[in-house]
Amino acid sequence: MLRFRALLASPSRKRKKNPKTRRKTRATRSDAVPRKQCDDADELMQPHQLEEEEEEEDGELGFRLKSSARSSAHGVQPLGNLFLSPNAANSRNTGLGTLQNLTDELLLEILGLLSGTQLGVLATVSKSFYVFCNHEPLWRNLVLEALGGDFSFNGSWKSTYVAGCHPSFDVGTVGDLCLEIRDFYSDYIFQSWLCANLEMKPEWLERDNIVRKRGISVEEFVRSFEEPNKPVLLEGCMDGWLALEKWNRDYLVKTCPGVRFSVGPVEMRLEDYFRYSDQTKEERPLYLFDPKFGEKVPVLGLDYEVPIYFREDLFSVLGNERPDYRWIIIGPSGSGSSFHIDPNSTSAWNAVIMGSKKWVLFPPDVIPPGVHPSPDGADVACPVSIIEWFMNFYGATKSWEKKPVECICKAGEVIFVPSGWWHLVINLEESIAITQNYVSSRNLLSVLEFLKKPNASTLVSGTSDPVNLHNKFKNAIEAKFPGKINQLMLEAEEKAALQKKPSFWDSATDSKAGAFKFSF
Repeated sequence: MLRFRALLASPSRKRKKNPKTRRKTRATRSDAVPRKQCDDADELMQPHQLEEEEEEEDGELGFRLKSSARSSAHGVQPLGNLFLSPNAANSRNTGLGTLQNLTDELLLEILGLLSGTQLGVLATVSKSFYVFCNHEPLWRNLVLEALGGDFSFNGSWKSTYVAGCHPSFDVGTVGDLCLEIRDFYSDYIFQSWLCANLEMKPEWLERDNIVRKRGISVEEFVRSFEEPNKPVLLEGCMDGWLALEKWNRDYLVKTCPGVRFSVGPVEMRLEDYFRYSDQTKEERPLYLFDPKFGEKVPVLGLDYEVPIYFREDLFSVLGNERPDYRWIIIGPSGSGSSFHIDPNSTSAWNAVIMGSKKWVLFPPDVIPPGVHPSPDGADVACPVSIIEWFMNFYGATKSWEKKPVECICKAGEVIFVPSGWWHLVINLEESIAITQNYVSSRNLLSVLEFLKKPNASTLVSGTSDPVNLHNKFKNAIEAKFPGKINQLMLEAEEKAALQKKPSFWDSATDSKAGAFKFSF
């Protein structure tokens, strides 16, 4: 249960406490603050009062809204405020009738089955339906379903839908009819607005515990990071990239006229995407993430080169049948990828060309808080948005023995993401990056093991033939590098045997008796 004052005006204090894959990620909404905070009986604060309050208590705010933040949609308040309201009635319930027993999330899922015209008509029935039927994600889905990527964003998804599907209608009036509804309390709707408008807290950005290296040899990289499967941030290995000098909005739009790039479930021209990203104020901005950019615009592939540490690329033996492996990534501040593991047990590198990104990584044996993968790994349930995860779960990691690896990766820097590591990425500003997944001798056996899992059809991604990919890849490796797989298996067995072999002191100590045993 949320309360607005507790979220935005409580003193800041320290407390102890996934697109490159076909895994389905299910978003779940959770309480944004502990119940103890929600029950604090300090002064009630309405959303439109925040600007004045910020000026007075700027240094004490636990959370801060973006300077561009608009008032809470239709005056919706968090449910915790209901207990401090002089009129102890939630207009949400009175306007829904018998449907008031449904959760907000379920009600919105039902409304998602309606057309734009039906939502517009239903919005006139009551104040409650007005609020629910104007929930922006409903209109976003309608736009993407009806128009695909052929839309010109008009400040809101509802206005965009009206302009695109009913061009004779005066779209200027859509934004003006934004009614303020009194005494409407909903954690779900309020938190959606809050997550879209919160600034990243400084304490979410201050931890930088990743190992940074510059100018190391390939041998040192393999020995210290790739073999032990540890992340590292590499500096200087993008020196000489033309992309660092050339890639900006103007260059990309000029170089890619009319080319459509993958953006979520649709494909968009760059000029249309940039128009959208300039105006969007939503919880989960659309993210440009295209795996075929090199084929669509070959000249872009000439503006960068694979860093020397990642040039062993064994999936290349499959030629055109290899799974998707490289992406251009473009997104506004606040966009990014929620927790996921990279596909097909591959490792990856991510190079920032413009902007900066916050990374949070957990090793394979540590599931991030708030993330719930299914037993077979095909589905992952996690918070609706990245900001929501930071609000609700990031603080808990401070007391963990195995803390996440974190960093801010800036333009000109490359991060190595080892196989199996969970990671979350959020753009701190408009960013452009290149990322590539690869298979080397160090993770070849784990990739082959992954590809032959019984549920490969749901786990393996980036290919039209996931079931047969294992056999195709194994046969191609054996043809290109005879004996390589057997040699790697032998080395892995020897390494495992050495790890199990007891040391002198282990063999000399009788653990049961607590004394020494002399067996030599």
